Order: sequence, then C-alpha cells, then structure tokens
Amino acid sequence: MSEMPEPAGAGTLSGAAFFRPVRAGNAFEETVERLLQVIKLGVVAQGERLPPQRELAERFNVSRVTLREALGSLEQAGYVESRRGRTGGTFVLHRAGGQDGPGPGRMAERAPDELEDTLAYRQALEIGAAELAAGRTLSPEERRHLDNRLRDTHSCDPVDYRQMDSRFHLAIAELSGSRSLAASIADTRMRLNDLLNAIPLLERNIEHSQAQHARIVAAILGGDPATARRAAEEHLAATASLLRGFLG
Repeated sequence: MSEMPEPAGAGTLSGAAFFRPVRAGNAFEETVERLLQVIKLGVVAQGERLPPQRELAERFNVSRVTLREALGSLEQAGYVESRRGRTGGTFVLHRAGGQDGPGPGRMAERAPDELEDTLAYRQALEIGAAELAAGRTLSPEERRHLDNRLRDTHSCDPVDYRQMDSRFHLAIAELSGSRSLAASIADTRMRLNDLLNAIPLLERNIEHSQAQHARIVAAILGGDPATARRAAEEHLAATASLLRGFLG
C-alpha cells in the first residue's frame, strides 16, 4: 500500500501510530475512536483537513461506507465539518486540549480513573451475567420478559433509547439467577449512564447495538453460554471504544 500523503499543516504525520487497521467486530465504533484520537491529540489540528476518505479507509481497513458513517457522526457531534469544492474535504473543528465539543463536560476530568474503572467493572459483571443467563433453564415468563426488553429498544423514541438500553441490560442481569450480581450491575449502570450521557447518541452505533443485542438474546434463549459470552464481549467493547474516544 502506498504511503498516505501528509495532510496540510499536520507536521510530520507518518500515520503508523494513528491510522492503523481496526478490528472487524466493531468497525464503526473503533473508527470513531481512532478519528477522535487523531483530532483530540492534535495530529490534525483545528482548521486542518483530514486525509482523503479513500486513504483513511485504506489505512483503517474499513469500507468507505463505514468511514463516511463515522465522519458523519463526528460532524453531527461538532468535531469535523465537510466542505465541498476543489479545496473541500473534511476539516477539524475541535481544538486539541480544549473542551470536548458541544456536549456536557468531561467525566474523565472529574475522576481521571472513573472511565477505565467503570468499563473494567462492567465487563467483569455483564459478560458473566450473559453467560450465566444462557446456562439457565428459563421459564416462559422470563423468556418473554427478555424478548419484551429487546423489543422496547427497537420501538422506542431516540430520546428514550438509553433508558430502554438500561432496562435491557438489567433484564439480562436478573436472568443470571444471582440477586447480588444483578444489584451490582444496577449500581454500575448508574455510573455508566453518567458517562454515556456525556457523549452524543450516534445513529449508526444504535443500529449496531441493536444487532448485537439480538445476538445476545438469541444465544441466551438458545441456551448457548459460550456464544452469549462472545456476543456480550463484542457489544461491551463497542461501547468502550466510543467512550474512550469521546472521553479519554
């Protein structure tokens, strides 16, 4: 693959550390995370133009569609701006070291270790809960309950999505069969929601989450703990990528 041309004003950008391939499972979320690293670290400074989409897609090893969706989400969030014409392209609006865009203040600044602590704790709890739920013989009522919570996330208005998402994850916690685990997940969800509320809702991420939710439910209802665990791991990794990108 040919070397990426250096974007105007970006100094000695080689691209090796920042424009590296993302993993396949959560391509959209990881592309957003990588772009935010480039923007927030000042690799491409405020007012400068990002490399062309074709070059970025090649470096990230993602489709042009995925890259456009990531850039479009960051434009909606106020980090970049797309300009047309011969001198057009995608330009950075965010100033490195400044405030994190138009949304609420950074949770990570209030508690520097809060983000990673919450993500690690959530991973330990919720992956285990999904695995345990899949290993239990669920009653018809429990199966309907999980299906209904999944359906709620699909049918709700966007403004209510985070609440419905919380109810979905808490339903899995309840189906683990451990009241102590469910209580711990409920406590952690309060911390997680504070972090999630500090970043914008991205339509593509919601669509991706919905597909991952459906795989988790299918594995739980199908009595497949190993698949439930893998599906939960992938889903939590996607959320972690976005949170690290916006708040890290």
